[in-house]
Amino acid sequence: MGKFNEQIQSHHREFILKQQMFFVASSPLGEDGRINLSPKGIDGFKVLSDNRVGYMDFVGSGNETSAHLLENGRITFMFCAFDGPPNILRLYGKGYTVLPGSEHWETYAPHFQIYPSTRQLIVADIDLVQTSCGYGVPLMDYKGVRPHLFDWSEKKGEPGLKQYIQEKNLVSIDGLPTAHSVIGDW
Repeated sequence: MGKFNEQIQSHHREFILKQQMFFVASSPLGEDGRINLSPKGIDGFKVLSDNRVGYMDFVGSGNETSAHLLENGRITFMFCAFDGPPNILRLYGKGYTVLPGSEHWETYAPHFQIYPSTRQLIVADIDLVQTSCGYGVPLMDYKGVRPHLFDWSEKKGEPGLKQYIQEKNLVSIDGLPTAHSVIGDW
């Protein structure tokens, strides 16, 4: 079952800082709603305090996390050791979307290197931290960041990215609104 803490400890922070990727999971409340599980990287995750974290979210083909957080706030993060000693770290909490230009953007954006393709920040208040063995996680070598996202967003430019968000990021695959559709002017 693992070990549990009510807040992020210093050894948890150290482990998080060493990881090149993490996973984020969220889910709508409806029993027919689809669970979202996404891999993330590009040095976008930050521990903001012992009970608050955030990550930089890029423009993509869907915006499930934002929709689920708007509906119910539930979010889970998972980090796996793909090198060194085996370990899995999960952070459970309630999150929310912070859009560029919103009242919280100036508070959280300075913690990140913001790119033209940065769609939003996801911030979460963590109420449970779990570690487990990770014995079944394979050993893997990190080779670097893929350039595809940056190349794609550069070709689209700011107007193209905004149009893409309008076309692809206003509702979840289950039809739930995202923060972009509710807040509107971003």
